[in-house]
Amino acid sequence: MSMTIEITILSAENLHENKKAIKGNTFVTVQCDGSNDEASTTKLDSEGGSYPRWNEKLVMNVPMHARFVTIDVRYKTRGTSSSSVGMARIPISDFIGGYVHENQLQFLSYRLWDNRVRRNGVVNISARVKVSQQNSCSNSMLSKGNGVPVTGVPVAGNGSKRVVTGIPAVWLNYQRNV
Repeated sequence: MSMTIEITILSAENLHENKKAIKGNTFVTVQCDGSNDEASTTKLDSEGGSYPRWNEKLVMNVPMHARFVTIDVRYKTRGTSSSSVGMARIPISDFIGGYVHENQLQFLSYRLWDNRVRRNGVVNISARVKVSQQNSCSNSMLSKGNGVPVTGVPVAGNGSKRVVTGIPAVWLNYQRNV
């Protein structure tokens, strides 16, 4: 079993190599742990320097047992070789679970760390977990009028569009302790 994650690599900020600003030719590779697929790669940004922009969408099938997505910002050196500027190891739980709804677009920024475990810039992404039509529980809960997913349980059997929603227990405990 797997899920599909749509990650858009937007941009990066403040990239350096040996304490000098990167001049260009940067790209990003994205790979998931536990996946046999090769890494997905963005196009080369030759003009952005240490503030490159890609705005490129990468779609990945991620196994259900996967725990991390690794984003590696690289720059092209002589010939066909490349060198890592910095990488971010992102927990899959940042994209799913908790208060994040299925199919919700999130904009996230992560600190990049170089090979010597030093801070080296930031990468900006957006992410969305794509929900397949056959596995979605919320498809049966679509409101008839506008096709907007409704979370909760319908209150009355008379065609009412009102719903009952729950309040997370964590919030209730917080309110009692305040």
